[in-house]
Amino acid sequence: MAKNKNVSVVLSDKNYLAEVKARNHFLVIDEPVASGGDDNGPTPVEYLLTAVGGCVSITLRMYAERKGWDVGKITVNLSQKEELTPNGIKKSLVEEISFENEITEEQKTKLLTIAGKCPVAKMVKGETEIATSIQ
Repeated sequence: MAKNKNVSVVLSDKNYLAEVKARNHFLVIDEPVASGGDDNGPTPVEYLLTAVGGCVSITLRMYAERKGWDVGKITVNLSQKEELTPNGIKKSLVEEISFENEITEEQKTKLLTIAGKCPVAKMVKGETEIATSIQ
């Protein structure tokens, strides 16, 4: 069964300020002043990093709870890395996960595997089809 998750993004006529509606939540997207925006909100890339970090931390919490592991707070720090290669600029994400409570090497290995199974990370890593149309 297909799941529909609808998000509406409307770019205003004020530089790059966009208003977003996701379920009953309202967000803004913008670009920094140096990129021609007014810095009224996170950039699209920052929201992507937020989505990955949020999904990874929630996925890890769900797994740890099922196993009865008290890992405490889970912190996921993300950044986008760019490097110049002979084929052009290569972009990648760097993800650093830490736990408030000490974990064993065995737990660390398993949690690292589970982190890669979060649905958002899988979308970013894989090829998610986007059907685009102009109305």
